[in-house]
Amino acid sequence: MVEHGVDGSYVKRTTLHDLYEKQGQSPWYDNLCRPVTDLLPLIESGVRGVTSNPAIFQKAISTSNAYNDQFRELVQGGKDIESVYWELVAKDIQDACRLFEPIYDETDGGDGYVSVEVSPRLADDTQGTGGGSGGCGG
Repeated sequence: MVEHGVDGSYVKRTTLHDLYEKQGQSPWYDNLCRPVTDLLPLIESGVRGVTSNPAIFQKAISTSNAYNDQFRELVQGGKDIESVYWELVAKDIQDACRLFEPIYDETDGGDGYVSVEVSPRLADDTQGTGGGSGGCGG
């Protein structure tokens, strides 16, 4: 069986689609890196969200040239290393949110999230953890 993909093309249904539709489970992918458009085939295969953490970002940043220009620009602009890190992360999160937005909208916020680990020091700081903006569409 086929269905429409993110770009309007036809994609083959996978066990991930069945997992969601028959069992109510939302498969997520645990790896966010540039280019985030690499997520498109995964979304079409049934992935409904993505998560990341500092170790994943460290690997992505250290093994890819995709971050070099933004990194250089931020450092030359006088940003400290933590600010540089969070600006790199924010760009990836925002770009991934755009990709997952159709799922977020289709499910009224039930799926289509992009998750990132934040500092435990921010546990009681809603604004510090992103302002509590909700999902990708929120």
